[in-house]
Amino acid sequence: MNIHQRKINPEDDLGFGPQPVIKNQPLMNKDGSPNVKRVGLPFFNTANNYHTLITMSWGKFWLLVVSCYMTINVVFAFIYMSFGPNSLDGTSGNTHFSHFMDAFFFSAQTISTVGYGHISPKGMGTNSVAALESMMGLLAFALATGLLYGRFSRPSAQIIFSKNILVAPYLENGRGVMFRLANLRRNMLIDLEIEIIFSYNETVDGKTTRRFYPLEVERSKVSVLTLNWTIVHPLDANSPLSGMSKEDLIASEAGFAILLRAFDDTFSQTVHSRTQYQAHEILWGAKFTPVFDRDETGRIVLDLSKISDNVPFELSKIGDGV
Repeated sequence: MNIHQRKINPEDDLGFGPQPVIKNQPLMNKDGSPNVKRVGLPFFNTANNYHTLITMSWGKFWLLVVSCYMTINVVFAFIYMSFGPNSLDGTSGNTHFSHFMDAFFFSAQTISTVGYGHISPKGMGTNSVAALESMMGLLAFALATGLLYGRFSRPSAQIIFSKNILVAPYLENGRGVMFRLANLRRNMLIDLEIEIIFSYNETVDGKTTRRFYPLEVERSKVSVLTLNWTIVHPLDANSPLSGMSKEDLIASEAGFAILLRAFDDTFSQTVHSRTQYQAHEILWGAKFTPVFDRDETGRIVLDLSKISDNVPFELSKIGDGV
């Protein structure tokens, strides 16, 4: 059946509607997040603070924590200095910088409630500020502890996908669109289910719209992911891609949205993983090389660094041999 004769099912839409892809901007990023720029939110928007702190990278998270910690101590150090050089007992500095460093480290001890006792506040004003800082420290460290626990305990799937999607030989004289994936963690993923949504731009009556079609795969479910999994969409007569060339896919800004669901045996919860392949990421005429071998004892060795390894294989355009 020709792709233009297929019935459009609104349920296949990924939530982007008929908006076309332009300037090679994918609908989804490689990490599965939507490629949508959100504007119009208030500058001090607190609705997504927790979500942002939970989902940001570890590098950004620690940079934010250290920056906030240093900034708070610097601010309180200046406050202590504003009460005069005699506001803190036990200081030994003779310069403004040494007084500042004494106040800074006193602030660090106060906010963490360590209190070595070498330096102590003097006077009502300094004691009041120290009491306020210690209360803020208790609340701040409780918040940081909760965020750390939330980041470690949040169920997520760590799936590695092959860098490219291949047009490769499939069965006898057949062709298939295929990619590979594997679990980066040592945990057990069970009841995995994969879904591929093929989308492309189509011009109808002078207006460009986005069309979405689910692709049938050789095997959409596996009980347990122990090694790698190669997902294959056969390029037979029923495939929406049958007869399309690489130039056709690139010209129509075609893309493949990959949606994976699995049950994580460690967290006893369903986890998800998503990624996107674009037309220019298709390797035309290649096949994957084995990703696992056996050691001297006969045990299977899975080398995840080879998940994208492939070798060239001579092919003509899509659809030949079907």
